[in-house]
Amino acid sequence: MAVTETARGWRVEGPVPGTPTLLLGNFDLAEHGYVVEEFFIEGTARSFSEGPGGVQPADEAPYRTRLVVVRPDDPSTCSGTVVAEWLNVSGGGDGCPDWAFMHRQIMRTRSVFVAVSAQRVGIEGGGILGDMGTALKQVAPERYATLQHPGDAFAFDMYSQVAEALRNHPALLAGMEPECVVAVGESQSAVFLATYINKVDPLAEVYDAFLVHGRGSRGASLTGDMGVPRGNADVDPTDLAAAMARFRQEAADPIVAARVPVITVQSETDVIRMYGFGARCPDSDNTRLWEIAGAAHFDSWGMIAAHEDDGTLPPERLAELGGPTDEPLGLKSEEPINSGPQQHYVLMAALSHLDRWARDGTPAPHAPVLATTGDGDTLALELDEHGNVRGGLRTPWVDVPAAVLSGIGAMGGGFTMLFGVTRPFDAATLARLYPGGVDDYLEKFAVAAESARANGHLLAEDVPEIIGVARASWRA
Repeated sequence: MAVTETARGWRVEGPVPGTPTLLLGNFDLAEHGYVVEEFFIEGTARSFSEGPGGVQPADEAPYRTRLVVVRPDDPSTCSGTVVAEWLNVSGGGDGCPDWAFMHRQIMRTRSVFVAVSAQRVGIEGGGILGDMGTALKQVAPERYATLQHPGDAFAFDMYSQVAEALRNHPALLAGMEPECVVAVGESQSAVFLATYINKVDPLAEVYDAFLVHGRGSRGASLTGDMGVPRGNADVDPTDLAAAMARFRQEAADPIVAARVPVITVQSETDVIRMYGFGARCPDSDNTRLWEIAGAAHFDSWGMIAAHEDDGTLPPERLAELGGPTDEPLGLKSEEPINSGPQQHYVLMAALSHLDRWARDGTPAPHAPVLATTGDGDTLALELDEHGNVRGGLRTPWVDVPAAVLSGIGAMGGGFTMLFGVTRPFDAATLARLYPGGVDDYLEKFAVAAESARANGHLLAEDVPEIIGVARASWRA
C-alpha cells in the first residue's frame, strides 16, 4: 500500500486490500462503473476552545481513522464533485444514511462519495442506545486494529484533514482534482456539522458547501459532547425521549453567518420532536432552511428501498420496497412508519442546488417553514383537514394526499419514535377526494409534482419516476 505524508503532518495509507466494513447497498457498484476503496489516514488532530478571542486551537492528539472512497472507475468521467459524509454513529457503528438517500444523484452525476469515520463510537463502540457490537474494531478487529481515535473533541479537525487529503493526495481520487467538496451528515452527524460550520469552518476553510440534514436546536459542544446518554446499558424509548428533551433547555445554535453555501433540510420530527425549531432563522446570503412537509427523521425509503435502489428498478418495485411497514429494521412500531419518499427526492434536489451554488454562485431556492401553533413547550404542527401539516416545503404527497404522512406520533422500541407514521386514507375518503379514481389522482398529483419542480424542490429527471411510484402505490 502506498503511504503519502504531507506538510500538515497527516499521512494516507491505501488502498487497503479487502472489503471495507460499510453498508453501501445490496447492489453491485461495479456494474454501474464505480470502484470502492478504503484508506487509512493518520496524523495529529487539534481540539478547539472558545473564549473572549473566539475559537482557537487547544490540545493536540494523535489519531488514525479510515475513509471509504466510492468513485467512478474512469476518472475522466467524474463530475469533479466530492460528497463527504460525516458518518452517523447513533447505532453504535458507522452508518451512511445520506448515501442511502442521495446515492442516486451522486451516481448519475458521476460524482465521488467519501465516507468519513469521524467519531470515536464508529471505531471503538458505544452509541446512544448502548454498545451494539457494530463498531469497526468489533466487526473486523484485525483489519482495524491500528485505528486510534482520541475523542470527539478532535473529530472536527480530523474531518478537516480528510478534506485537505482529498484535495492534495492524488491516489485518493485516482488523480482527479476535486472542483467542489460538499460536506453532508444526518442526525447526530448534523449536530456536529452545525458546530463545525459555526465555529471550525471559519478557521479551516476546506469545504465548499454543507448539507445539514435532520438536526436538533443545538450543535455539539467543542468538547464533542451531545448531551445524550451513552454506555453499555440499553436505553428505552422513554429515556431517549427524555434525553432529547434536554435539547429544549439548552441554548440553540442557529447557522447564521456561514462562509459558504449551506442548506439545512429538516423533517417534521426534527422541527418538533428534536426541537429544531429553536435553531430556525431567516435565510441569508449563504443559508437556506428547507422543512419538508410530511417527512420523518428516517423513513421506509431510507431504511429499505434505498438499499435496493440502484437507479434501474421499475416504479412498481420501488413502491413495493418503500411501502408502509410496522417492523422497521426488525423493530416493532404501533403503526406503519412514514413511507413517503419525498425526503429522498428533495435531498437529491438539495445536493444538486448546493453543487451549482458553490460552483457558480446560483443560490438555492427558498422554502416556507412548517406551520405551527403555540410556542415553546406547547409548539405543535398546524394540520389541515386531512391531518397533514400545513406550510413547509410542499411535494405532491401532501398536496395530493392518499394518506396522512407525519414525522410525529410514532410509538415503539429503540429509534422508532423518530420514524413517523403512515395512516392510509380509507376507500371512502379516496373516492371523495378523487371521484375519477386513480386517473383523477394521478392528474392532480402530476400537477403538484410539476409545481414542486418549478419551485426547485424536485429535479426534473425524477418527476416521471415519482409519478410512476405514485401510480404503483395507489390502494383504492
